[in-house]
This record gives sequence, C-alpha cells and structure tokens, in this order.
Amino acid sequence: MAVLNGRAPRGPSRPGPLRRWYRANRRLALGVAGIFSVLVPWELLVRTRLVKAILTSSPTEVAATFVTEFQRGSLWTDVRATLAVWVVGFVLAAIFGILIGLAAGWFRRASYVANPWLNVLYAAPELAFVPIFILWFGIGFGFKVFIVFLAALFFISINTIAGVHATEERFLAVAHTFGASRLTIFRTIVLPGSVPYIMTGLRQGASRAVVGVVAAEFISSNEGLGFLIILSGQTLNTSRVMVGIVMLAAFGIFTGEVFRRIEQRFEVWRREANT
Repeated sequence: MAVLNGRAPRGPSRPGPLRRWYRANRRLALGVAGIFSVLVPWELLVRTRLVKAILTSSPTEVAATFVTEFQRGSLWTDVRATLAVWVVGFVLAAIFGILIGLAAGWFRRASYVANPWLNVLYAAPELAFVPIFILWFGIGFGFKVFIVFLAALFFISINTIAGVHATEERFLAVAHTFGASRLTIFRTIVLPGSVPYIMTGLRQGASRAVVGVVAAEFISSNEGLGFLIILSGQTLNTSRVMVGIVMLAAFGIFTGEVFRRIEQRFEVWRREANT
C-alpha cells in the first residue's frame, strides 16, 4: 500500500446520516424548503405590518383558524361536499374519457367524430356553457358534477389517444407477422402500452377536476370549500379564505402525487416489458 507522508491514504469518506437522508428524500426536502421560503417572509411581512393582515392574514393566523374550524366540525361538512362532487365528476370523466380516447385512437372514423368535440372542449372553457348547464341541470348537485366532468374529460381523452398512437411499430409488425387479429393486437399490445399515458391523463384530469368543482361551487352552492372561500371573501374573513385555499391545494397535491407514483410504476413496468 502506498504511503504518503508516512500515512496510508484514506478511502472515500462515507456521507453522514443527514446527507444520506437528503439524498434519499431530496424531492421532499426541497419541496418543504420551497414552502417555508414563502411562509417565513409572509409571516414577517404581516408581523412587521408592511402588509395589512386583513389583506393576506398570516400563516400562524391561518393555522389557528384551521384548528378552530376543525373543532367546530363545519370544515369537514364542506370537505365532504366538495369531495362528493369531485369523486362523481372525475370518475365519470375517467370512464368516458378513456373509452373515447381508446376509440378515437384506434378507429379512424371514431377520431373523425370525436376530435371536433375535443377541440371544442379545449378552445371553449366549460364556464362559457354555464347558462346552458343551469337550464339543463338546475343549480344542484348534477350541475356541479357536469362542470367537473367537462373540466377533466379533455385531458384524459387526449392523453389516451396519444397512448394509442404511441404503440411501437415493431410490436405491431411482429403481431401482424404471426397473424394476430385486430382485437388481439388491441388487447395485448395497444391497451397495455397506453396505460402510462392514461395515468398521465388521469393525473392531469384530477387536477383540472379540482378547479372545476371550485368554479361550480363559486357559481351555485351553499356548502363546499368553494362556497367557504367565496363567503369568507365577502365577509372579509381572510383567514377562512386561506384555510379553504390551503385545503384545496393540499388535496390537489395529494391526488397529483398519488397518480404520479402510479404513473411511475407503470412506466417502469413498460420499460421492463420492452427490454
């Protein structure tokens, strides 16, 4: 062993436990740091009265209001109302969006029928149709569900179509060589290959569905997080407004993270299947 200045050279130093934790949880650590980089200056600006509390409240006041609303139990009534609309609207959008996407991606005539309507959904915001929806469904639960349904449908359908079109030609060529039927090719090659794209569409659709349910509750509701926000804003209760916003943001982050992890697992599965 070579000796330098009478000492044996040391091997590479092992990182400490804090550095190892950071490497394993870098995304979480940087995300938390990003949140606190906003919360701390926000709190200081309010406490030093550089910003009026009535305009933005403060993180500590928002936390205290959340605890108060939690103890009263009224917050969970609003959460359940919002969640019910989101679940029904998103599930319907997922079912119809995947079916439309698979049909339009696989059958040329179906794409000729579906594409103009998908372009309408993309070009014209769903809120532009609100007066018509109110005539159709009234201003109750069905109206809000339909707004959520339309908000998520485009993203799920268009990603599913992209998944069908992204089927690798080499797999199709092998299937045709062995004389596989069109149904067998769709069931064994196209559909499994489209799953990662479908998951991407579901993740994007879930986030858009949150926007849709809030917009619907702004227009017509007597409960829900959107109603909590709009009512608190009208009474200048900024802390309750921020509680509603934080709850919606947390729900959006949670659903996005769930679908992102599922999407990653399917992406790994697809890469392993292609090797």
